[in-house]
Amino acid sequence: MAMAEQLTDPVTHHGEGAVWSDLWGGLKWVDMLAGAVLSLHPDTGEVSRMPVGSPVAAAVRPRLNGGMLVVTEREFTLWQGDVQEFATPPLWTDSARRFNEGGCDPEGRMLCGSLAYAGDTGGGEMFRLNTDGSTERLWGDVTTSNGLGFTASGERMYYIDSETRRIDVFDVDVHAEADAGSALTGRRPFASIEEGRGFPDGLWVDELDGVWVALYGGSAVHHYDSRGILADIVELPVSKVTSCCLGGPDRSTLFITTSRENLAVGDEPAAGSLFTAQAGVRGVEARPFAG
Repeated sequence: MAMAEQLTDPVTHHGEGAVWSDLWGGLKWVDMLAGAVLSLHPDTGEVSRMPVGSPVAAAVRPRLNGGMLVVTEREFTLWQGDVQEFATPPLWTDSARRFNEGGCDPEGRMLCGSLAYAGDTGGGEMFRLNTDGSTERLWGDVTTSNGLGFTASGERMYYIDSETRRIDVFDVDVHAEADAGSALTGRRPFASIEEGRGFPDGLWVDELDGVWVALYGGSAVHHYDSRGILADIVELPVSKVTSCCLGGPDRSTLFITTSRENLAVGDEPAAGSLFTAQAGVRGVEARPFAG
């Protein structure tokens, strides 16, 4: 068991979506409902904010040829610097739902799931942005679509719908529908979170196929090995732990985002800060969007 160290002041209300990439030179994360993408400057430790004009999902990724992909409340958007170059039409027309979290598959396509603002059971869906700019609905009956990530080999995908208190795993059938790319099959439970230890939120995958999972309401990140066995716990001094990623020069530093959502003024003064810990294992590199 280890204790995370506070790296920044409380710089977000609802920090989410930590992702390290050498393509953009370090760490980015989001202040979700404030609609901002944050960057940590590695030389100075300063934090900068880029407003995007909409609530932003925990789904920001570099683009293979420069710039970044930002998933907003109902759209997939592409940016160069602070200029938006492309946006899909809204994936739905009502204002009752929003995108929540996602990541890129080994083929460079962005998967992102949604949730209902009111928390309706089964009110969310999973969508995919293809590299040609087209979108697809992959499945529904999701309550709080959260972290997802692929193993280093690309043969498995881990996925969280928070209300299930589980991390599930899919097989990636790279031979299915060769003209349409790989398919996700065989969804099954991988690991479960005990009652009272919080809800699984964001996740990151390491090079040994282990999974690091932020526990919202649980004051911790859990590390499960490739068999789904709890291998380590990183504790935090705040309760609402939202996402984590493995990054840094050797991709073995765990960066952890936190939230002050629904906290009273004066409670948990470090909530909203970014934390770090040493993982002792390298993370899978953040896959870029290939479109």
